[in-house]
Amino acid sequence: MSEALAVTSVIGVVGSGAMGTGIAQVAAVAGHTVLLFDARDGAAQAACDAIRKVFTSLVDKGRMTSEQATAAASRLHAAASLNEFKQAALVVEAIVENLEAKQQLFASLEAIVSSDCVLATNTSSISITSIAAKLNHPSRLVGMHFFNPVPLMALVEVISGLATSPAVADCIDATAKAWGKLPVRATSTPGFIVNRVARPFYAEALRLLLEQAAEPASIDAVMRESGGFRMGPFELMDLIGHDVNFAVTQSVFEAYYNDPRFTPSIIQKELLNAGYLGRKSGRGFYSYGPDMSAPIPQQQIDCTYSGTPSFLRNSPAAEAIAARLSAAGHAIEWHQANGDDTPLITLHGASLYLTDGRSATVRASESGHSDTMVVDLAFDSQTCTRLAVAVADQCSPAAQTALIGVLQAAGYRVTLLRDVPGMVVMRTVAMLANEAADAVNQGVCNAADANLAMQKGVNYPIGPLAWAERIGLAVVMRVLQNLAAEYGEDRYRVSPLIRRKVAGGSTF
Repeated sequence: MSEALAVTSVIGVVGSGAMGTGIAQVAAVAGHTVLLFDARDGAAQAACDAIRKVFTSLVDKGRMTSEQATAAASRLHAAASLNEFKQAALVVEAIVENLEAKQQLFASLEAIVSSDCVLATNTSSISITSIAAKLNHPSRLVGMHFFNPVPLMALVEVISGLATSPAVADCIDATAKAWGKLPVRATSTPGFIVNRVARPFYAEALRLLLEQAAEPASIDAVMRESGGFRMGPFELMDLIGHDVNFAVTQSVFEAYYNDPRFTPSIIQKELLNAGYLGRKSGRGFYSYGPDMSAPIPQQQIDCTYSGTPSFLRNSPAAEAIAARLSAAGHAIEWHQANGDDTPLITLHGASLYLTDGRSATVRASESGHSDTMVVDLAFDSQTCTRLAVAVADQCSPAAQTALIGVLQAAGYRVTLLRDVPGMVVMRTVAMLANEAADAVNQGVCNAADANLAMQKGVNYPIGPLAWAERIGLAVVMRVLQNLAAEYGEDRYRVSPLIRRKVAGGSTF
């Protein structure tokens, strides 16, 4: 059973919502006869009709031939009852996220399908072990978690419960590949890979908003234009829906026995209280409608500087900024590293450092250097269009103006944040890497699958562990330690795996 299901195998899909319809479409295109069932009268047939219209559209766009579309459409069938699944080799469930409902469905299916039929659930958050617990043969049940929209998203999480047969998991892994998907393997723990590792992407942004670091539009812009993320956290939460996003966070928080790392946000809860669910309700962090204009992120007014700034040699960020400044016709100088805390840029005694998890004010106080500013992490300082900075309370206006002027002269839009520890991109990436490292350390997945899952499941520019290695694991650990020290919270505790990798000088 470790091989992919043959294209002659019949695939059953239960549930004709967006996920079930997408799964049925993918299976039909892959060559399978597909039976789609929904308990609502007419829903399965309507879904099949909708899929056939999609095929016609794909033909019009040149993405399918008319012969392929006709063949795929002919393989789609609406099932009148579950009894039609007797010949199915695989049944994928995509119904409501309710444990009891799923248990009842699979118990009914077990009495109908053959003994070697694989039962798969598309659940995004419910324990695979719990779903299988009421079955006579729980070894045949596996998680097959697709991402929306199913035809476009490549990732599939293949999740093994405590009783899942390795051969069954291997079969679903191979089948997903045969369907053109990229499977990753996980054990059944709360949130699996993506919904667990992604929590800091939302949580840190919400925490920053609570601390008035900046308004949502500016934080989103920094994450997109500096961090390289396709969407900022606030616009993504509005798109997902705050009812859905909050429910997943609450579920993971409770499943991990109220671990502070997963604490839900009171800001998001207030949105729910008001009925501001995001795009689907017309209002979330942003307002939506035909007459609404896009929110404008905060950007510093043009500043100027005099003199020649000095840049840190062998620092990718400093060298990228220097190259852009030089290309714009400005003179530059260089300085060498002097310990671990050398500024990226100096000018007239003012210093700009890459954030290390401390606020600029604390950093200035501990160094005795008042004219201190910090800059946030950028995914690629050579090509990004925006940088975020924060200013120490002790910093003079002249120093602030000069250093911002250098960045603007290099072609960056500059967003000034309130002086919060770790800023936006750096603290988010450090926490994403930390959560991914804990998932690997706890046997949820391996490092390669953690990276792949976050790239293909939620479109991160690079996997979080690969990003941590690019920054330097010692730097990530220092950022987390400084965040923990400034906040005094267990939320920022360092994963034991990161500590071991740093101590051993190894990578993931």
